[in-house]
Amino acid sequence: LSEELLAPPAPPQNVHVDNWLLTWTPATEETNVTYTVQYRSYDTDWKDVPACVQISLNSCNVTLLKPKSEPVCVMLHVQAERHLQNTSIVEACSKHGDSCTPEVSLTARPGSLTVHLSRNHSLALEHGDHVMHRVYYGKEGEPLLKFKDDVSSVSFNELQEGQRYCTKVQYIFFNKPFGLPSCTQCEVIPESRKDLKQTEILAVVVVVVVLIILVPVIAYILIFQRGRIKQWLRPPYEIPDDV
Repeated sequence: LSEELLAPPAPPQNVHVDNWLLTWTPATEETNVTYTVQYRSYDTDWKDVPACVQISLNSCNVTLLKPKSEPVCVMLHVQAERHLQNTSIVEACSKHGDSCTPEVSLTARPGSLTVHLSRNHSLALEHGDHVMHRVYYGKEGEPLLKFKDDVSSVSFNELQEGQRYCTKVQYIFFNKPFGLPSCTQCEVIPESRKDLKQTEILAVVVVVVVLIILVPVIAYILIFQRGRIKQWLRPPYEIPDDV
């Protein structure tokens, strides 16, 4: 086997759950790659989803994990494998808010980003302030390692204007992850009106300076160099053939 085939495959991408269907995208068009899906509820060990062990598909129906009576929140992750070489585990997120995943919306303002979260969700009504939101955030393209914990909406200030910031949110219960996190959402931090006004003023100043320089130069050329300009524009003199 070649070194490429012996190397572990690339981790799956875009791993998310929508209506109890877990889907993902292969990172590359590699062959002989299988995927295993695992789940866990709060404070339990990871277990294989029976129907999704070393499968070649890019989806897994996890409806069997849906509780029939009391709601139980589970977390899911996917791992790719080829020739006994495993990738790193990729956590699944939920595209929609529900009893186990926070409903998230964002508002970007100059220098700040507000993550809107509800305090009146079913877990809070049942467990009170023991359930909180863990809000991860960071610049787009960077790992979301920074976070804030709060029972409701969170604002991040002193952010770089013009930069795109991303966030995801997960419930925590007694400081432990609980349920699926929301899928990552991103917003561009707009520039303040003050900065925009300064940019406009600078553009006007540049135009005025250019005009102040060009107008006298053009006037000098038209007034004092008129004769030379006419000479340049005069057609070349040709000697007649019969001379």
